[in-house]
Amino acid sequence: MSSFPSSQPKRLTRSQDRWIGGVAGGVAEYFGLDPILVRVLFIASLLLPGPQVLLYVILWFVMPNSGA
Repeated sequence: MSSFPSSQPKRLTRSQDRWIGGVAGGVAEYFGLDPILVRVLFIASLLLPGPQVLLYVILWFVMPNSGA
């Protein structure tokens, strides 16, 4: 038995812990963050000009579902 980590790379997938699409949960899982923190940061970013909602929608369609 080996104690080495899995040789498979991490994949950015939508989370099963979803509120709207699972994008924020998937990003949180990928970076090892709390999903609530990612959601709060996204909501706060809406106060700034930029394509945040468009980016979220694009990720929603591009990111595959997690296998769990």
